[in-house]
Amino acid sequence: MAKWQSVAKAADLQPGHGMQVLLGDKILALFNVDGTFYAIDDACTHAGASLAEGPVAGSVVTCPWHGATFDIKTGAVLSDPAYEGVGTHNVKLEGDDIWIEI
Repeated sequence: MAKWQSVAKAADLQPGHGMQVLLGDKILALFNVDGTFYAIDDACTHAGASLAEGPVAGSVVTCPWHGATFDIKTGAVLSDPAYEGVGTHNVKLEGDDIWIEI
């Protein structure tokens, strides 16, 4: 059976924005894409920058350090200088609580 952890309130994350959340000892980037929430590993695979701090356009986040782009929904890398995608994590919304599967 899946285990879930509450990480944030939906009201705290506006559409088109991201935020860092902790899941155990792991730092994730949580995004609101048009009212749907997604979680990916927070560190850019190029140089380790926080993706939660990057600008969001639709379902794409841009690394704030060197401009690599990632698909928020799939974790796939979309442009250089990163060459590897990031992990994704299951997210659900219950009321105003955002939960991520452990």
